[in-house]
Amino acid sequence: MALQTLKNINRNNQVEVKSFPAMLEKFKGEIARALPKHINPDRMARIALTAFRMTPKLAECDPRSIFAAVIQASQLGLEVGLMGEAHLVPFGDQCQLIPGYTGLMKLARQSGLVQDIYAHEVRVNDKFTLRLGMERRLEHEPLTGPGGFPASDEERGEVVGFYAVAVFKDGSRTFVAMSRKEVEKIRDNSKGYQAAKRYKKESVWDSDFVAMGLKTVIRRLCKFLPKSPELATALAMDAASEQGKAQNLNLDDVIEGNYTPVIIDDDQVPEEKEQRESPPGQGNEGTAFVAEPNAKLATAIKAMEKAPSKEALDEIYIRLEADFEGTDLEVLMREYRRIKANIGSLI
Repeated sequence: MALQTLKNINRNNQVEVKSFPAMLEKFKGEIARALPKHINPDRMARIALTAFRMTPKLAECDPRSIFAAVIQASQLGLEVGLMGEAHLVPFGDQCQLIPGYTGLMKLARQSGLVQDIYAHEVRVNDKFTLRLGMERRLEHEPLTGPGGFPASDEERGEVVGFYAVAVFKDGSRTFVAMSRKEVEKIRDNSKGYQAAKRYKKESVWDSDFVAMGLKTVIRRLCKFLPKSPELATALAMDAASEQGKAQNLNLDDVIEGNYTPVIIDDDQVPEEKEQRESPPGQGNEGTAFVAEPNAKLATAIKAMEKAPSKEALDEIYIRLEADFEGTDLEVLMREYRRIKANIGSLI
């Protein structure tokens, strides 16, 4: 009954919704029952209200979209606001959920296969060595000051690049490194950055370039990691926002834990992406047409359906995820969530 009450907020425009704080207060009991068991609803509500008040523009968004973004953050296991794990960002009259680089690192660690993950900027006066080939190696020695302590950013000089490293459970490592020019190319292709420049407004790239560079290189590294469904969802949501795409957070799907964003490769220039239309008779609301599963995908779905528990399903999905991309990966993720929901309903 609690879940149905929350769904009615989205389906019935007659439900009185004056503001996000009022909605949070009115439905806090139902929210508590809809959240994952490990999430403290009182803490979630306090953090959500703080994040809401820190961004006045959110008051102009549909409260239901803010509500859906907060619930989705909780489903992913991320906290919005000051911790930097995720952010509530206005997108027209809708609220988008944007994961921060600390949130992406948290989700990578929670996959169970990554022991550690970190990123750093490299400045012009640092010592940096990158070797590829048969024996890859990355070494970074930041400039030091008196006593061997790290020098100030001013002494180290301007940022020339970024790198990120992941350490797996077996002790092996992988890394990626990006020059400043590579990072700026991705920045320049961002619809949000383009809009800020067009309207002569400051973007987060202007106010916190280093943090955005760290996020960019972490996001690049995550492409080469075994991803949990939560990390894959966060990456897809982030890529959609970077390319000016609506996340289409649907409250019904969010409450059920079945929300699946459209997967976008953020390294592609938007104009080069192939445009896909909806099936005839269904309208075009920005949702890509998904064909019937091919043989490889159908086999993967059957393997997930045989999972005896949620834990076993997670392990199967993580192994399969690396073999798919694009629309197939989107279908695999959606089927994973459907199967996981069904397992939950049988417990």
